[in-house]
Amino acid sequence: MNELFDFLIGDVIDIREEYIVVQNNNMGYRIFTSNKSMLDLEVGQKDVLIYVNLIVREDAILFYGFTSQEEVEMFDLLLLVSRIGPKVAIGVLSTLSPNRIKRAILNKQTEILCEAPGIGKKTAERMILELKDRIDESEILISEDSDIEMNDDSNNMEESIMALVTLGYGRYEIQKIIQEIDIRGMEVEDIIRETLKKLSS
Repeated sequence: MNELFDFLIGDVIDIREEYIVVQNNNMGYRIFTSNKSMLDLEVGQKDVLIYVNLIVREDAILFYGFTSQEEVEMFDLLLLVSRIGPKVAIGVLSTLSPNRIKRAILNKQTEILCEAPGIGKKTAERMILELKDRIDESEILISEDSDIEMNDDSNNMEESIMALVTLGYGRYEIQKIIQEIDIRGMEVEDIIRETLKKLSS
């Protein structure tokens, strides 16, 4: 069904915990997306291009979309893996960059893939088995050291967000604040402390 749609262009009307609302031709489309894509967007942003995947189920018609073609292509690949559905695929992309996923699959690093919610060792092994022949090694551009450092910072950010959500703050509100902070090399406690300062100011 996804061959009917490649992208959607519209205005960002709202950003929620798991999805964004994009208005196009007087219609509001609920589009489920990753943390990374959410951070690329602002409420009120005009003429935003979202790469989309339309999934039709017996009980629902759902849009999944991303601000980069790389993310939607990885989303499509993840859905090819047995027992990985859209929600788990979104969780993977919210935790790991497409490049990091490709590297982990080609290097058979199940421990990296298991960092994503909903991915256990057996699922990670299936991802490697079923996707290793679909990934072009020449597409991996970021150096190993840079990618590991970026992933560590991403993990600390996600842990900080989860801690702040338990305090009653909204996920999107937290993400926008953290985006303003240079978290490179910061520990989780420091990220939380700095974010709370900005939230209370």
